[in-house]
Amino acid sequence: MTSAIQTPPVAPGSRAHSDGAGAFVPVQTRTERTRSYDPADFGVPAGTEVDWKHTPIARIAGVLADVATDDRPGDPAVDWQLSGDDAVRVGTLAVGQSPRGEAFTPEDLPSALAWKHTDEALHVVVPKDAELAEPVVIRLTGNGAERRANGHVVIEAEPNARGTIVLRHAGSTQFAQNVEVLVREGANLTVVSVQEWADDAVHAAAHQARVERDAYLRHVVVSFGGGVVRLNPSVELAGEGSEAELYGLSFSDAGQHFESQVFLHHKGPHTRGDVLYKGALQGETARSVWIGDVLIGRDAVGTDSYEANRNLVLTPGARADSIPNLEIETGDIQGAGHASATGRFDDEQLFYLQARGIREDEARRLVVIGFLAEIVQKVGVPELEEHLAEAIEAELAGGVLPS
Repeated sequence: MTSAIQTPPVAPGSRAHSDGAGAFVPVQTRTERTRSYDPADFGVPAGTEVDWKHTPIARIAGVLADVATDDRPGDPAVDWQLSGDDAVRVGTLAVGQSPRGEAFTPEDLPSALAWKHTDEALHVVVPKDAELAEPVVIRLTGNGAERRANGHVVIEAEPNARGTIVLRHAGSTQFAQNVEVLVREGANLTVVSVQEWADDAVHAAAHQARVERDAYLRHVVVSFGGGVVRLNPSVELAGEGSEAELYGLSFSDAGQHFESQVFLHHKGPHTRGDVLYKGALQGETARSVWIGDVLIGRDAVGTDSYEANRNLVLTPGARADSIPNLEIETGDIQGAGHASATGRFDDEQLFYLQARGIREDEARRLVVIGFLAEIVQKVGVPELEEHLAEAIEAELAGGVLPS
């Protein structure tokens, strides 16, 4: 399935602008983007496209090449291990085997390549009416910065199931990854994706989810490691009364580029959505990009939706791009809004802490930890929350906060 770019009628005697303006209608919204299983329908991005203009194209060349996974006998490009509650069912899905593709259609070149080059998708199922006593953890470890890997994971929560699935990424590779999430009627699912790659890793991931009637999805993205991590979540609230909470946390150091293009589509009536992404940046070339798109469809009456992005720039030279977008096709909603803020330390917070005898460097550390802790506490897995808190401390210890 593809979407064509529309060419407007041209008045007799008129000429196209020298830069091409008027020759075509550029893609303006997330729903207008090309969607296809065929990589040839996308072409290699030049970096001028609306969905690529903030991405360092030269640095991600490895995940834009049409090549198969570089697996070797006894040595996969990305090794995976699964642990946790035995109640889950684990299997594989070939291309064309249901439910693979039920809620996933690639919308950029890396996701189309991952679809093409992944013969067997990992299928993790939380059974109907089951409640997992502990989270299921899928550890994915890259085995070489020069090696290309492709992957597809289908996570399915059957009706009225409850559980948490954690994806933990480490090591190094060039990884194009698809994650498909199906939340059936009345289910309650949390999906957490943690990126703690080595500094030379490149990770381009597309997460696409469908949430059915009276179901709930919590989706959390945490990026601390990797050279370039571009992880784009897309969630469709398809059923009446469905809910989604999308949270993100990143801490970018010098040389790191962390990017998320979030799409929340309110399709069914009386749906609720909340998006909150926070990032901290330190180092002259630290970079983060957040683009948030919310679409409230014409049938999504009674919708309540809000998205926000907050960034804390800790050192000169770091840069955070933040672009919220909101599209509403019905006037019968409870509420909808968006917000974005990027700045340095709050002088009032620092003054408050220093007035109580706390040294300035310690006060700055406490402000950063307090700023990011809100997202850490959304994870819902105590052991992982403790690990992430320690990782934030390590990031701060490795950097130099301004005085």
